[in-house]
Amino acid sequence: MTEQQRTFPRRDAEGRILTLGDLLGVSLAGLVIGVLALVLFEWAFATMGAGAFGRTNGWLAVILPVWLFWDDFRAWEFGAARVVSALAGVAVGVVAGLLAAGLAAGLPPLLSGALAAAVFTVAYAVIWFPGVHWLTRRTG
Repeated sequence: MTEQQRTFPRRDAEGRILTLGDLLGVSLAGLVIGVLALVLFEWAFATMGAGAFGRTNGWLAVILPVWLFWDDFRAWEFGAARVVSALAGVAVGVVAGLLAAGLAAGLPPLLSGALAAAVFTVAYAVIWFPGVHWLTRRTG
């Protein structure tokens, strides 16, 4: 067994994530870490009297998942398959995230943004992963 197969997420020889489950698992773990970091910073600033708790935009929690998505995007060969899949994933993810944020508009920005970031993360992964694999097989 090679070193690449023992890591998580599992990757192929080119560095591409092997399964949708791995992509979702790691991206959602990154999202949780991002939300926890935001809550910690919010708590620290609210404790110091620098503002009310929950006013930071929760969309910032998407930083680690986007970093993972970018890393997987770069692992694919340049071509239409990766570009079209990424653009479709971003479009669907942003629209779905904005809809989720709109439905949660009564919540503090930290919570509504974190919900939107979660919806974006799942939507992007579910569009990107099967899309890039299918398009790569179709375009050769």
